[in-house]
Parts: sequence; C-alpha cells; structure tokens
Amino acid sequence: MERIILLCLVSTCLSAIHAQKFLFSPKWGPVGYKEREENEGTAMDEIIKANGFQASRIIDGTTTLRDGDIAVSSGRRSKVCFARSCLWSKSVDGHVYVAYRLSTDYSEMETKMIKKGMESVEKGTCVRFVPRTHERDYVDIQPKSGCWSYLGARGGRQTVSLQSPGCLRVGVISHEFMHALGFVHEQSRFDRDKYVTIMWPNIWRDRLRNFEKFKTDNLDLPYDYGSIMHFGMFAYSQDGSPTIIPKNNQNSKDIKLGQASSLSHIDKMKINKLYKCGGKDDY
Repeated sequence: MERIILLCLVSTCLSAIHAQKFLFSPKWGPVGYKEREENEGTAMDEIIKANGFQASRIIDGTTTLRDGDIAVSSGRRSKVCFARSCLWSKSVDGHVYVAYRLSTDYSEMETKMIKKGMESVEKGTCVRFVPRTHERDYVDIQPKSGCWSYLGARGGRQTVSLQSPGCLRVGVISHEFMHALGFVHEQSRFDRDKYVTIMWPNIWRDRLRNFEKFKTDNLDLPYDYGSIMHFGMFAYSQDGSPTIIPKNNQNSKDIKLGQASSLSHIDKMKINKLYKCGGKDDY
C-alpha cells in the first residue's frame, strides 16, 4: 500500500513539472514573444511580452494599438503623426522641454527607473523632460495595461502607459518616449527593403500589419539596425523562426537587430536633426 501511495506522489510531481513546462513554454507564450538568452532580447521583445499578456489591441473604446505599441485614436484626434508633423515646441534656449506628470501609483524605485529612461533620451540630445507645472501639452505617465504611447505631440494631455513591472526597463521606457517624440519603428521606414528581408510566412497572421512600411522622413540618416526602435529578429514569430533578416552582405551574420537598453548613436542624431538642435557635443 505504501508503495502505491509513493508511486502516486511521484507521478503527481512529475505531472506538475510537465504541466509547468507546458504552461511556460515559449510556444504558448504571448504572440510574438520567443524566450531567448538574457542578453539577446531587445526593448521591443519586452514590449511584445508585456502587451501580449496584458494589453488588448483595443485599449479603450476609441483607441487601438498600431505596430504593437503605438496608440491611435478614432474620431477628432485620430491623426497619426510622422516626423515633422507633430513636434514638441522648442524653447528659445535651444532645448525641447517635454512636460510630464507621473502617476503616484509608482513606487520610489519605479519612479527612479522611469527617470533613468528619460535620462537615456536626454543624454546627447536637446530634449529635456520636466515635471508639469502649468504646461498645456504634457505626457501623463500611467501604469495602465501594457507598454504604449501616442506618436508625436498631440496637444493637451497624452498618455504614456508603462505597466509595472513588465514595462519598467530603461530600454522600454526610452522606446516609448521616442514614440512620444514622433518616431516610428525603424523597420517601418519606406526604404527598409534595401536593408532587411521580412519573412512574412513566419509571422502570425493577425500581426502582419505590424510590419507595414510608412512614408516617413528618414532625415537623410542611414538605416539603423541597432536602433532602440528596431524590432528584434524574432518579433511576432509564430514558430520561433526569424521574422526579420538583414540583407545579404559580408557582415550580415554579425548584425544584431534592435537594442535592449539605450538609444543608439543614430537614434540621438535623429532627435537632434528632427528638432533642429546643435551637435550632440553641445548637450
């Protein structure tokens, strides 16, 4: 009898372990998320992971997510801004001050992390994030469901969602603030097919629109494989196969797509050029 009980206990434990592996297998994770080594991921991988579990593609009655994390509203304020169409105002001192209000729901440590994300955008650029006092236009940073932002300055209050804890990583925070400044994902550039191949058969059918191209202003800057705004190689993969591959050249195997924690040099150049700031050495 004791042997039967022991065998049942062992069998139950093994079944639980098997079930745990099944439940947490990348195959059954959120759409577009592929489990990889710790240092291989990108900011967008973390965003896909957070939004896949927590955020609906419809984030409220009138707002949907485009390209995975860009909020788009229907109705009166439905205009989608690209490049120079919706810029934040530039001060006479040459800086671009972006006022923000930070939710009191964030802890002290979470607040410090968000400010580190801001500092990552500020370093080497003319952008400065300042606590809101009386400014009409400002970003309202809230721990809503998922990681997302509107594109460019919309006028008035605009939400940046940084859910805790999934979105509270420096790279993710910087990525969302780049959207708020007016930048789309790097592989959305109209000329992207010169530099990468989109592996359409490997992408989940209901996420194909996340790989559309847009007629954006590339600011006469080179394509940036390492941009904080670039999708990772496995973004929205339905079976773990690559969805974006660099074009064939001698160094294509060594090219890493996307960035995990900080803006690239070209990202900073984009900000300064879009907002007509001086050279990065001035900041």
